[in-house]
Amino acid sequence: MTARATSSATSTTSSPPPPARFAAYDGRTWKEIAHLLANLPIGVAGFVYVVVTLAAGCGLAVTVVGLPLLAGALLGARLLGRAERARARKLLGLRIDEPSPMPKQRGHGFFSWLWSSLKDPVGWRTMLYSFMRLPWGVVTFTVTLTGLFVFWPVLPYIVRGLTNADRAMARGLLSPSDELERRIVELESDRGVVVDTAAADLRRIERDLHDGAQARLVALAMGLGLAKEKLLEGQADDTVAAMVDEAHGEVKLALQELRDLARGIHPAVLTDRGLDAALSSVASRCTVPVKVTADLPARPAAAIEGIAYFTVSELLQNVSKHSGARTASVDVWRSDQRLLIQVWDDGRGGAGLDGGTGMAGLADRLGAVDGLFVIESPEGGPTTITAELPWRDREQGQSQSQGQGHGQEQVARGSRGPRG
Repeated sequence: MTARATSSATSTTSSPPPPARFAAYDGRTWKEIAHLLANLPIGVAGFVYVVVTLAAGCGLAVTVVGLPLLAGALLGARLLGRAERARARKLLGLRIDEPSPMPKQRGHGFFSWLWSSLKDPVGWRTMLYSFMRLPWGVVTFTVTLTGLFVFWPVLPYIVRGLTNADRAMARGLLSPSDELERRIVELESDRGVVVDTAAADLRRIERDLHDGAQARLVALAMGLGLAKEKLLEGQADDTVAAMVDEAHGEVKLALQELRDLARGIHPAVLTDRGLDAALSSVASRCTVPVKVTADLPARPAAAIEGIAYFTVSELLQNVSKHSGARTASVDVWRSDQRLLIQVWDDGRGGAGLDGGTGMAGLADRLGAVDGLFVIESPEGGPTTITAELPWRDREQGQSQSQGQGHGQEQVARGSRGPRG
């Protein structure tokens, strides 16, 4: 079971046509002949469209209208590709899935739309297809028309060969890219997970501050205010001393809650001493004995390190609350360009993504950074949970963080699932 649900847009084609028969002009053959003869006028129209729009767009690129004109031409090329897929479906029996539509750029402005249109791979591949159709259309039109009058007995074989080349060209340039389409779907889903996680973390921090430290500080202010009034009234008795002592206790509790909140955002020990020391600190707070083994030749990027820390922290909380285990272990190591984490316990087992223990949240958040999350937990135990993260060197992560601001920190905090 992995963190990412793979979704892809696939190109499907119909079954291959039957072999051509000598001097047999059936309905399929006549459709293929019509397709080959139509290649020339359609190729001329497509070639003219591509040459004129590219020349105008590139020639006027130094002005304010060149790039928008080119972006509009690429959008128009998508319509040409749709018409060509329909023609191939009607005359060649070739079914090709439609590519994903251009993503809507709501609220991102004109320049965001312009940039996404200019780098549209579907539009550029359709432009290339339309450009190539003119020389190919001349060949197919000439050979097919000549064959109808000169070598018509073997024309079905020639037509089948030419249309097979047409089918290959359409599949190669008009089909959606499986990997690209899958990646687009995954990135759109991951972006939603990261945004939702960041919003949930902000709400959690606000709630913890409002219900915890803020409430205690309000009580502290009220207590000190009453003590001040009594002192001003000259009532320096045991009541004032008790009130000051109570206020001192509230200060210590508020400080402890603020420390816990700061540790939940990003622990200082992780920044100062790295993943090994931070995981040992988490393991010491677990209700069962935990053996921690970290075999890392160097420290990963701060964002990856934070994700690993909060993943282990959440899993050990589940061990304390739900597993009924006597012992547990945490192993962290690097394998090629991946950081692997394995948490084992000898508890009752039966853990799953739908158990209400935050596993589904962890799986989604690891998936948002191209990670994997695998659970092996048969009834009766033991439970082994393996998490896999992409490895990035710390220097690389620091250089990226300078350009991305706080984005990576939010992703790192977003790796935590809901508590308990």
